[in-house]
Amino acid sequence: MISGKGGTGKTSLTASFAMLGGEDVVVADCDVDAADMHLLLKPEIHKSEDFFSGQTAKIDQNLCNQCGKCAEVCRFDAIPFEDEKYIVSPLDCEGCGYCSLICPTEAITMEDQNVGKWNVSKTKAGNTLVHARLNIGAENSGKLVAKVKNEAKRIAEQDKLDWILVDGSPGVGCPVVSSLAGASFVILVTEPTVSGIHDLIRVYKLVKKFNIRAGCIINKYDLNIEKTKEILDFLKEEKIVHLANLPYDESFVEAMSQGETIVEYDDGELNAILTKSWDTIKQILN
Repeated sequence: MISGKGGTGKTSLTASFAMLGGEDVVVADCDVDAADMHLLLKPEIHKSEDFFSGQTAKIDQNLCNQCGKCAEVCRFDAIPFEDEKYIVSPLDCEGCGYCSLICPTEAITMEDQNVGKWNVSKTKAGNTLVHARLNIGAENSGKLVAKVKNEAKRIAEQDKLDWILVDGSPGVGCPVVSSLAGASFVILVTEPTVSGIHDLIRVYKLVKKFNIRAGCIINKYDLNIEKTKEILDFLKEEKIVHLANLPYDESFVEAMSQGETIVEYDDGELNAILTKSWDTIKQILN
């Protein structure tokens, strides 16, 4: 499940499908830069590990002779001279290792960087949720996404489950590319706005490069019928499966304020539409 922009309701819908899928699915929250699936699925963490990726330079002040060569070659200006010594600014260091190679006293070492944490949990739906959070200012989110997704795949194979439901990041960046790799079907979540249509087209261009089948859910379709028609024309032109139109309904907000998915909170139209959409997705993949 991906969207070209944030705020379309992607995570709320993914969590709803996770509730409908129950014990038959493994859920992977691959939006590691802003993970919030746990707010709706209420996971109980069973396993938690630090995630290391990339390196950061570290200067041993006892060995440093303050020659300044490291600062001269650092093109990222990550080695300032402060309080009469050279130090490394972790947020500026790109981990290239050049400074450690030219240091005449071998005072600089490259250390693996702890960029986040990943978890395996059980949710209130009875399924397994693999989720993670990237540290503030940390990079390599694409690699953390790959770790989350690979762990979800391992658990699915171990438990002989056919379905892995992935909540991807918004946009078209590295985390989204990592989320898409290996997918059988992509669900695009959009809204009838100028930015919604623009970003839907942009993200679908990425999906096409992976040659993955796609379906689309139009959220809040009734806010702008003309824009909804533009989206429908685009779906028809690109042969994207139109899964559902969801009407604007404040029940979504009310459900979130209660920490519930819409299929738990509402037993009316929205519940029926999403249940039918989930059944359609399974039929397409089967």
